[in-house]
Amino acid sequence: MKTFLKLWVSFHVAVYRATGGRVMGSFGPGRVLLLSTVGHRTGQVRTVPLMYFTVEGKDYVVASAGGAPEHPAWYRNLAASADVEVQRGPARQRAHAITVEGDERARAWTQITAQAPQFSGYEKKVGAGRVIPVVRLDDLGA
Repeated sequence: MKTFLKLWVSFHVAVYRATGGRVMGSFGPGRVLLLSTVGHRTGQVRTVPLMYFTVEGKDYVVASAGGAPEHPAWYRNLAASADVEVQRGPARQRAHAITVEGDERARAWTQITAQAPQFSGYEKKVGAGRVIPVVRLDDLGA
């Protein structure tokens, strides 16, 4: 399964980039961006497609890993470097990724789960094992 997922992610990223997000730029009702991080062990750039949500004018992504017991690799990469590249459609921008907590996380989570109820299911699946991180992407410009 892991090999299939890696192939799927590579395919998704390639198609998204080739079409400027016109193809594979959405998932159901949700919008998709490409997030590029620097691998915390390899130092290589890693790119993943993620659903993103705009709440109060700010963009957020969720490190749910589909409710897995561990954080996704891209989130662990943020510990090494919170400076990332974000591609929304054809536009690429540098951004700073900040894991939000407290009231900001609660407000964002309420909006995210209203737009994409599957995230509530992921939260139930995770249980008390971990809190699913919500990450705000602050644009730094081109």
